[in-house]
Amino acid sequence: MAIFMFFIFISLTLIVTYWAAGRTSNLKTFYAAGGNITGLQNGLAISGDFMSAASFLGISGLVFSAGFDGLIYSIGFLVGWPIVLLLIAEPLRNLGKYTFADCVSFRLKQKPIRILSSCGALTTIIFYLIAQMVGAGKLIEMLFHIPYSLAVIIVGSMMVLYVTFGGMIATTWVQIIKAVLLLLGASIIAFLVLLNFHFDLTAFFNQAIQLHPKKIAIMAPGGLITDPISAISLGLALLFGTAGLPHILMRFFTVKNAKDARKSVIYATSFMAYFYILTFIIGFGAIIFLTNNPAYMTEDGKLIGDINMAAVHLSHAVGGNMLLGFISAVAFATILAVVSGLTLAGASAISHDLFPHFFLKRKLDEKIEMKVSKIASLILGLLAILLGIVFQNQNVAFMVGLAFAIAASTNFPVLLLSIYWKNLTSRGAIIGGGLGLITAIMLVIFSSTVWVDMLHFPEPFFPYKYPALFSMTVTFFVTYIFSITDSSTQAKIERKKFQDQKKQSIIGI
Repeated sequence: MAIFMFFIFISLTLIVTYWAAGRTSNLKTFYAAGGNITGLQNGLAISGDFMSAASFLGISGLVFSAGFDGLIYSIGFLVGWPIVLLLIAEPLRNLGKYTFADCVSFRLKQKPIRILSSCGALTTIIFYLIAQMVGAGKLIEMLFHIPYSLAVIIVGSMMVLYVTFGGMIATTWVQIIKAVLLLLGASIIAFLVLLNFHFDLTAFFNQAIQLHPKKIAIMAPGGLITDPISAISLGLALLFGTAGLPHILMRFFTVKNAKDARKSVIYATSFMAYFYILTFIIGFGAIIFLTNNPAYMTEDGKLIGDINMAAVHLSHAVGGNMLLGFISAVAFATILAVVSGLTLAGASAISHDLFPHFFLKRKLDEKIEMKVSKIASLILGLLAILLGIVFQNQNVAFMVGLAFAIAASTNFPVLLLSIYWKNLTSRGAIIGGGLGLITAIMLVIFSSTVWVDMLHFPEPFFPYKYPALFSMTVTFFVTYIFSITDSSTQAKIERKKFQDQKKQSIIGI
């Protein structure tokens, strides 16, 4: 049943890609779907981008293992959206064309700013891609009993196919189909779980408390994050990282105007709020139906396929093979759709910003830029496969947390200041954004996640898992200092251009 539904979905998406390929003839259609996506469609596609493997598999797995604390990610992913709605969506749509670097470089130096923006975008995308590839590999390995490495290669090949041939049109419609299916699938699982308790939430939670090894502690915070610095740092990453994710920001260029950009955010937030409530029910339902159940646990008491597979196992426990097949296909669709969006955003950063301004030092013509973008998609696909294999045993929600930390440390501060702060200069943005990016990456490497778990050193240099509190502070402080002390002729020109940029960001003409 799972295999049958897999092939139905893959066939459907390949038909969509074939249809989209015939409509992808220039850069605007390849990067921005021609600007013809409606607010509702884009809202569904954005929520599809966010309801990723980290959300569906990772958060439900964290709730299964840690209880209440798993909600940190759900709430964090959600509360960043008012910031996007109120501060970013409209000016970004009015100032940019294909990537958020278009907006940042509107009045600043094109070459260094685009190089910095593309480095920040690519670093964020690579961390996000790792999470999706790990989720995909685990899912296919468990269902088809094939080696994990082969499973990751299959997913990487599919995503390159979607992006290379279908561009943004294919990616958008794959996201929409997947968002509808995922909302439906999660609703069915939550309904069947609660039906077993006649929708009595008190009985539902009491049963989970009795069965979980931590007992009543699963209803209290502090199990997943044990110190206030880590809690604040993760909170900042999730809150502001949303407004710095390249594949999300890129979606605002697919709509006709700023009004539709705002509508997109409102629709997306509504769909995601509903979905994250469902993941909480699914996580606690997994505690009840999977704990001590030999059909889903290994001999040493661990969940088959690791905690990332809690939602998939629960679908079988409450709905049998039919629901397992449907949810497995939806989870696979989720991962394929998200990695396609990430790959397209990464390819656009390389072909639109990095390649012409760093390597060639001149603007590319449209046909050459599309070719470069397709080659970049292939390279990113190979890199995603390699990193998916290396990071095989990491929790996917945690890996996305690191991607958010980097987005919050580099992309968001520079984007926000470029839109709203008159005194921002190229010197301040480049030094501040660059140091913020380096700080975030170095702190991730020196944390226990990489330094101890992967490199096997006895003690981490950096005692916290999440770097955002420190790296964001570096970015804002250094950007401020180097901007206000910049008295160059270039800085004076950039400050004068602010009023023209402000008009453009409001009017959009």
